[in-house]
Amino acid sequence: MNFIGEIAGLATSFFYAISAFIFSKAGRAVGSMVTNRVRLAFALTYLVILNLILFREPLPFSAGTSRWMWLGISGIVGLALGDIFLFQAYISVGTRLGVLLLSLAPIFGSIISWIFFGETLTVLQITGIVLALAGIGWVVLSHEEPADTPHGHTRRGIIFGVLAGLGQATGLVLAKQGMTGDLSPFQGNAIRMLAAAAFIWLWTVVAGQTSATIETVRKHPKVLWLIAFGAVAGPLLGVSSSLLAVKYAEVGVASTLMALPPVIVLPISYFVFKEKVGWQGVAGTVLAIIGVAVLFLA
Repeated sequence: MNFIGEIAGLATSFFYAISAFIFSKAGRAVGSMVTNRVRLAFALTYLVILNLILFREPLPFSAGTSRWMWLGISGIVGLALGDIFLFQAYISVGTRLGVLLLSLAPIFGSIISWIFFGETLTVLQITGIVLALAGIGWVVLSHEEPADTPHGHTRRGIIFGVLAGLGQATGLVLAKQGMTGDLSPFQGNAIRMLAAAAFIWLWTVVAGQTSATIETVRKHPKVLWLIAFGAVAGPLLGVSSSLLAVKYAEVGVASTLMALPPVIVLPISYFVFKEKVGWQGVAGTVLAIIGVAVLFLA
C-alpha cells in the first residue's frame, strides 16, 4: 500500500519539532514576531535558489493561474494569518493551551474538506485521528509551563487559538487544491511562502515596524544564524513535506500526522535536554502512536 502522504505527514512533524526548539530560542531573544518575519524571508530565499537549481526558474511561473490562486491564498491564510493568531494565543494563554487549540486543525480540515470538496474518511481513519489527537492532548496537558509564562485574557487567547487551528486547516485544504498534477512540493511551497512573506512584510511596513525589526536583528547576529538554520527545518523542509502529505493523503489524516510535534519533542527533551517526563506524557505518547498506527492500517 502507498503511504507517501502518511510518511510525509510524519516527516513534517519531525521537521516542525526541530524548528520549534530553534525558533523558541530565537523568539526569547528577539521576539516571536521578528522571528516569524525573518524566517519567512530566509525560507523564500532558500526556495528561490532551490527552484533555480531543480527547475531552472526562481518561481513556478508555468504552474498556471489556478494553482497560483489556490496556493497563494493558502499561504496567506495558513502560513501568515494562522501563525499570527497562534503567536497571539501563546501570549494570552501560554504555549501549552495554544498548542492544544492548534490541534483542532485536523477536525476543522476534515469538516471543510467534506463540505466543500466531498472528501470523506473511513471509520478506521476517524478512530485513528481521535486516538492520535487524544494522545497529543494528553501530552500537551501533562506538560508544566514555566512560572514566568506570560498570560493575558483567556477568552481572547482561546479565540486566537481556535482561529490558528482554523487557519492552518483552511490553508492545508486550499493547498491540496493547488497541488494537483505533477507540481513539486518545492514549487508549491515557493508560491505559498512568497504570498505569506509578502503579506507579513507588507503588514510590517504598514505597522511601521520595519526599522525596528532590522535594528533588532542587527543587534543579535548570532540569532540571525539560528533563524537561518531553523528556516531550513521548518518553512523549507517542513512546509514542503506538508504539501506532499496533503497531496497524497486525506486532509484530516495528513493534518493529524502533522500535529505530532508535542509527542516528538517529548523524547528529545528527555534524552537530549534531560528534562523529566511524567507518566501522563508517556501514556499520551503511547496513545498517539497507537492512533498513528491505526491511520497507517486504515
